[in-house]
Amino acid sequence: MSISHGEWLDPAHGKVRVGDWAAQWLAAQIQLKPSTFARYELILRKQVLPTWEGVPLSKVAFADVGVWVQELSGSHLSPASVRQAHRVFSLLLDHAVHDGRLARNPAKGVRLPRVTPAHMVFLTHEQVDQLAVACVPYDTLVRVLAYTGIRWGEAAALRVGRVDLERRRLSIDEATSEVRGQVIFGTPKTHKRRVVPFPGFLTDALTELMAGRGPDQLLFTAPGGGVLRNTNFRSRVFTQAKADLGLGTLRIHDLRHTAATLAVAAGANVKVVQRMLGHASAAMTLDVYAGLFADDLDSVAERLDAAVTQSRADSLRTADVLSLAEGRSRKASQVADLRKRMVGPVGLEPTTYGLKERQIPVQNVGDPPIRARFVDAG
Repeated sequence: MSISHGEWLDPAHGKVRVGDWAAQWLAAQIQLKPSTFARYELILRKQVLPTWEGVPLSKVAFADVGVWVQELSGSHLSPASVRQAHRVFSLLLDHAVHDGRLARNPAKGVRLPRVTPAHMVFLTHEQVDQLAVACVPYDTLVRVLAYTGIRWGEAAALRVGRVDLERRRLSIDEATSEVRGQVIFGTPKTHKRRVVPFPGFLTDALTELMAGRGPDQLLFTAPGGGVLRNTNFRSRVFTQAKADLGLGTLRIHDLRHTAATLAVAAGANVKVVQRMLGHASAAMTLDVYAGLFADDLDSVAERLDAAVTQSRADSLRTADVLSLAEGRSRKASQVADLRKRMVGPVGLEPTTYGLKERQIPVQNVGDPPIRARFVDAG
């Protein structure tokens, strides 16, 4: 690159091999949750380094990255896994750009396979109840997952002291994850704590679970009293229960989707669902559950139509009232004007109203002149 443009890089800096740079980059990712760190480490070992480990950073070319992505796509990896591998590789190359070892990231702009949205299963209230019964003694756990939308790791880390029976709230402050066979406690996904409501019908069941336990003890536990693991629950309880009910494609995570569906059906808007599920934004909630809010479009249009119809009806009624009032006012004005023009009877005068007075001399022979009133038809 040209020194005059301030873009010159020392060629020696780009001679660092991708394998060495990947180890340095990963060690610097102190912000990652243990589960994410372990996933990145696995992706580097399985998908990235077999191709790029011995290649100098400066020799990584845009076209070669494209070929690598194509090869991953042609293997057993799903499109989502291919995109994740590309993301990790791109992140470590970004780190090289920021460190002045590369002028640009050669992985940027590479065409990636399209990801088909995962099929989501939504249970009805009746199906949730059937599944809960089939999963006894973990029926309360199933209902909590299906009616609050908390993640598995959040439910497994939920402690007795985080359940507020009076206000019907769950405080989601921790979550478990399994890394290399070990259960690790950490913050919830996106590191955001939240408070989630639960329906009143769960109060008795939660009260029973909490009985005799201290506030720091786990609410849902394994048969032996330890931490409840997703893999064990799925293999020992969930798989057989869903098979018995003909719900073969159901995943534990679909109970979270079910909670979103039931909440929307009960009238919850996107912001409420976002807060309940702990999504980073309402946009994310819409991205995942856009179909659930489709009916809202019809209901909004129907409410607008009803509002306009009502407004027009009110306007017509107002116009009728004003017209009637105006007619009455006009009639009253006419009557008042007529009364102003009327002359009442005096003495033996004619009783025909509305006639003007004029003086006409009437005289008998030998009498002095007199005044008299006559009716003037004019």
